Amino acid sequence: MQFARKYLFVAVIGLVGFVAGWVVSRADERASGLAVIPTKLTQADLAGAVFTSFASVKTVHEEAGQTWDTTDAEIFLSPDRKFDAGVYESGPLALDIAEPYGVQEFMYFLEGRVILTSLDGSKVEVRAGEAVMISADWRGRWESPEGYRKIYVIYSPDGPLVE
Repeated sequence: MQFARKYLFVAVIGLVGFVAGWVVSRADERASGLAVIPTKLTQADLAGAVFTSFASVKTVHEEAGQTWDTTDAEIFLSPDRKFDAGVYESGPLALDIAEPYGVQEFMYFLEGRVILTSLDGSKVEVRAGEAVMISADWRGRWESPEGYRKIYVIYSPDGPLVE
């Protein structure tokens, strides 16, 4: 998959927060003399190799009468478990998010698309090469007719992320 420079630039902007948080959260390693090394994601990683070059978790979900697969390559999780980043892939799905989303999430889509319909009926369609930010209090409908792959950066202000 070829990535246009302007789309890669947007992904880099999202990852700047990831790298900054990673470096700051590793202050204990710097103090102990351990090396702090940035994590690079290559174009091949972003095209799907990340799921074999990094530890990833495959999950089969069953909800609301549908079944879909996801794969999550978590690239970073802060020691306090409030900051998380990685690459995520999902098959087609349509879900109603009745409870608040729960986390602040930046997403840059590498493949596919999602349609986010808020409770007031407003729709936001996000396609490959575009990004979106979802607030922790968002509720609505999440649809992806053909599935998607995204880079995500999550902050959980209310406490640690759970697996």
